[in-house]
Formats: sequence, structure tokens, C-alpha cells
Amino acid sequence: MGLSTRTNLAESASPQFALLSEDQKEDIYHGILRTLRNTGANVNHDEAREILGKAGCLVEGNRVRIPPEIVRDALQSLPQFCEIHCWDGNLDKKIFIQPNRSYFGPGPTPPNFIDPDTLERRPYLRKDAATVARVCDALPNIGYAQSLGSINDVTNGLADVYEFADMIQNTTTPIMNWAFGAAGAAEQHRIGVIMAGGEDAFRRKPNYIHYGEPISPLISDFHAVDKCLYNAKRRIPQVYSPCSIGGGTAPASHAGQIIVGLCDAMVGVVLSQLTSPGTCIIVGGVQSILDMRETIYSYGAPELSLLSAATTEICRFMGLPMYSTSGCTDTKRMDIQSAIEAALSINMAMLSGANFVHDNGYTESGMTGDVFQLVMDDELIGMARFIERGILVNEETMAVDVINSVGPGGHYLYEDHTMKWFRSHYMPTLMERNSYENWEAAGKLTMKDRVIAKTRDIIENHEGPIAKVPAGVKKEIEGVLASAEERVRSQAKKSV
Repeated sequence: MGLSTRTNLAESASPQFALLSEDQKEDIYHGILRTLRNTGANVNHDEAREILGKAGCLVEGNRVRIPPEIVRDALQSLPQFCEIHCWDGNLDKKIFIQPNRSYFGPGPTPPNFIDPDTLERRPYLRKDAATVARVCDALPNIGYAQSLGSINDVTNGLADVYEFADMIQNTTTPIMNWAFGAAGAAEQHRIGVIMAGGEDAFRRKPNYIHYGEPISPLISDFHAVDKCLYNAKRRIPQVYSPCSIGGGTAPASHAGQIIVGLCDAMVGVVLSQLTSPGTCIIVGGVQSILDMRETIYSYGAPELSLLSAATTEICRFMGLPMYSTSGCTDTKRMDIQSAIEAALSINMAMLSGANFVHDNGYTESGMTGDVFQLVMDDELIGMARFIERGILVNEETMAVDVINSVGPGGHYLYEDHTMKWFRSHYMPTLMERNSYENWEAAGKLTMKDRVIAKTRDIIENHEGPIAKVPAGVKKEIEGVLASAEERVRSQAKKSV
């Protein structure tokens, strides 16, 4: 009998559990609608307020109140799916934005970085963007690339453009970029178009997603909205996602925090769909708590996993893709605490079915990017993904005939069934499984030792795709960087 299609799970399925009942999800959804109608949000952008006002929103100064029917229309307008492509055409790394598909990646913009050579904390430098991109390119469980930092050693105001230019040439993994404003977003778009082979080619096969962030609570500032409109008008896939702090910028109660965070995001959803119906937008963000003892926004708190998973369920209820968080820690270096906090959040994010899960590799509550942590997270993501796939149950996998053939007291080492199915077992690259004697003979390496060795091996030996980038393309990208420098110089002269 051949393999049956009657299985407990589809191979690509992510959701495995539910935190909220259907009634709870509906209550929170109605809480979002009530908040947007009664409280609304400050939208600090003239064009955006005009768009919202013409659609039927109540506009009073900067405050915009959004009626429920406009929110529902926007949700109905969302695309059923979206694809993000690798600029070299690698189908194995193509991203499908649709239910039940999860992709993990780093996060953007920490000011500090753990130096790969000295292991010391230092400012994030331009060379680090290419390093992180090459590491992302090499790691099998990293589905999209972000920088793990914000460049300190380039012209002020151009960290975003240089970062994107260097990253996209050093990985074929799709990029999730960010920008200070619409001008930087435009320059990065030019680079994405160059790498795609033209504007039409980019429209057919976009090679990046743009990340934007409103200010919680309930403020869509000028630059966040300006970038949202820029991307929507060009149908560039984008994230519009706040960072809500329970007890600080959002209620300390979890349901209240979810409502504030998703109200922040829904402003971008409504605007994007009013501007360009059917354009791809992703919401969610970092949802965690303020540690009242230390006034630290905790990236390692269990609340981060709980809130992220619950927000994922609400997003799925509304038909929105979810931008979640995992693989991060409050400790300052990769250690036992960082492994515990990362493992819990990664497994929770995987089993919740979030679409994009960022901040893998964050340490120090988001202040420092650590590529060693990212490499360890990659192993944890692989283990979580294995669990997420569940157990295949059919006549062959139940192996009743094989069990009968071996009988009591036998073993399965030489069975053809074993030769076939043991290859489906998870094979770690970092976890220690040797005997004590073999471990001792190999140098008594700890997990930290193995992570450092693997990371440095990738940095030293994985070149990435930079050699495949044509000279003419590199020259065009250098031209974009030169024009960006001129833009900043002109702005500086005008401000004097």
C-alpha cells in the first residue's frame, strides 16, 4: 500500500494550538473596532488625513477616528497571498505570504554588535551588514534577512541605504529593509529594482519587504505614514507594526495591550488599502512588558511569547499576516539564559503559526545584535520546525507488519523500513550527542564553543553571492549611494 494522503497535518502547516477561544477573538476584534471608532489615532500626515477623510473617517485636527465599516472594507481588500523572491531566482528561498507558513529572521537597528573576532560589544559598523547577510545566506532555517544593527560609520542619515545596498549583494535570502524616511525608501527601492532587472521585473518578483513602525500608543507619525503611502502606491510589500510596551505605552492587561498594538497597525492597513487595494501589508510587532523593577522592555519575558501568539491568532481571525518576535534575550551575551529565552519564544512562535518572526539574534533587550546568538537560534528554529511538522500516520509509518516480522526481543537496525525512515529523524549541527569519551577526545567543547566555531567558519568560508553580482549592477548601486550622499549634503546646506 502506498503512502496515504490521510495525515494528521499538512507538511507546511504551522498552527498547532490555540490560546484564545472564538468568543475571545471576536471580543478583542470588536474592542479594536470600538477603539478605532471612539478613540482613533493621531495621523501626522496631511495627505493621509485627506485620504482617510474622503473615505468617511472623522478627522479633527490630527486625530482620525475610523468607522468599523472602513476597517472591514480594508480587511476584505487584502490579498489572499503574496510572494517575495530571491534576486537570483532561487526557488528554494522564495517566500510565500499566506496562512500556515512561517519564516524566521533577525531584526534591524540595534546600535551595538558583538564583534565576531573579539566577542566584545562595540558600535555596529558598515562591514557588519555584509557579515550578517552572508551568515543569513548560509543558515538553512533563516527565511529572510535583516541587519542586526544600524550602521554607525557612514554619513549620518544614510545608515539605512548603505545597509540595504550591502546586504542585498551578500545574500540571496529576501531582505526585510527599513528606512528613516520616504527618500531613503526610494533609494533602496532603486537598488531593489536594479537587482531585479527593472521596475517591471520587480513588480512581478519583488525581492524585499519594507518594514515601518508607527509610535505606540496610537500615533502614526509623519515618516511612518509617508513610507506606508510610498510603498502602497508602488505595491511594495510592507510591514506596519508597532512596538507596544505593556504597562508603558499600552495597558498592563494583555488583552488591552493587544488592542492598542493592533489599532496602531490598522491605521496602516486602512491607508494602504485605500491607496492601493490589494497591496500586501503585514502587522503585529514586538509585544512585551515593561519590567517595573528595572524599567526595561523585556525581550526575554514569557509575556513576549504569550502576547505574540495571541496577537497571531487575532491577525489570523482578521485575515492579516503576522509579524512576530522570537529568538531574543535580555541577557548581555549568548549564554544559558539566552538559550532558554530563545528556545521558548522560537517554539511558541512556530506553533502559533506567525508568518514572519523577527529579532532572532537580539540580546540586551534589543540594544545589541549578536550573530552568534543568531546561529544558535537557527538550530533552535530547525528543532521547532521539526516538532511543528507533527507525526505522519499512515499504514507504512505505523509499521504493523514490520513490528510483526521483528517480533518480541528483536531489533530494527537492519530493517529496510529503518534504512528509509531514520533519515527523517532530526539531525542537529550544534547539539552534543557524543559519548563522554568522544566528547572529551574532541576537546570538551561546550555549546558556546561550538556556536562560536560554526559562526566563524561561516564568516571565513561562506562567500555568499557577491561574486555573482554583475559589475554593471554594482556600479549602478554605487551611483545610488552617491546620489544619496548628495541628497544629504543638499539637505544639510538648506538647513544652515
